[in-house]
Amino acid sequence: MTGTPAASPASAARLTQTFDAVRLAHELAAVTGHQWKRQRTHHTAGHIGPDTPTDWRVLPLHSPGGDPERTDPGGPGRDDYTPTRWLHQMPYLQTVLDQIPAPLNAVRLLALGPGAASQPHCDPKYALERGMVRLHIPILTHPDAVLILDGTQHCWQPGEFWYGNFSRKHQVRNTGPARRVHAVIDALLTRELAALFPTPWQDALASADVLYNRQPTPERAGHLPATVTLPSGFTDFATDTPLTGPGVAVHVARRDERLCLQTGERTFALAHIADGEYRYAGWSEQRTLRIGPDHVAVHARTGRAVTSQHVPLPAATDRTSA
Repeated sequence: MTGTPAASPASAARLTQTFDAVRLAHELAAVTGHQWKRQRTHHTAGHIGPDTPTDWRVLPLHSPGGDPERTDPGGPGRDDYTPTRWLHQMPYLQTVLDQIPAPLNAVRLLALGPGAASQPHCDPKYALERGMVRLHIPILTHPDAVLILDGTQHCWQPGEFWYGNFSRKHQVRNTGPARRVHAVIDALLTRELAALFPTPWQDALASADVLYNRQPTPERAGHLPATVTLPSGFTDFATDTPLTGPGVAVHVARRDERLCLQTGERTFALAHIADGEYRYAGWSEQRTLRIGPDHVAVHARTGRAVTSQHVPLPAATDRTSA
């Protein structure tokens, strides 16, 4: 019997948790004694763009390497996302973040100044089929500070917990006299996080083309190849086809007790998922690498679909300790 397909999930959903808006505002006051820096973009090639001309300022709370100066959202690279010194001054918000059942990438306070507006744009990586989501917790807002997402205007309220599909066209606009501040949380979608979505969303997600991520697990000791030959697309985040391109030699190394891939001038930390399979730190399971003493394979996922490719093994003497 063929059932009626579930409707695609809406562009925004209020999650079931609610947080203490008074405590959030109190902690915000503790970190606003200085001028925040303007937001920057992060390009897939690893470059960080210039300051935005818009009065859109950022306080980084969770960033690559815990860098308190990184106003961009970051991406795959040599460092894990860790708390900055600013988050240590916000213990209640830290508790809130600890309750989110998903790996977190960038967490930032974003302040949109009076009279400021972004250009309409899309952020393609925050798509359900890629397994990456962007969440919002408003802290300070007013009726004239709005988000237009997929043609619908929103004014989310302090302490609420929201998901938005920011891979769709959106714009933020503040025509009022006061700034608007949200905590903006980039996370990997997990089944546990999806359980916080409202019932209509649960029904839609049951058949939607969604990529669910697994939580990282400890690595097992062993010996790994010191080099592997991977498709060039596997380390090129500008492409949505990781298994394409000519084979390139990639060095497998240890850095600060983390397994890394080194290619050209770039180093990528890896996060172990299970049974010798790794994803990039700062990225989803949209591309993973399974590497062991007698096999190497790469996987590409889009929603529920997965394709795999085995890659050549190096000589038996070319090994590194796991």
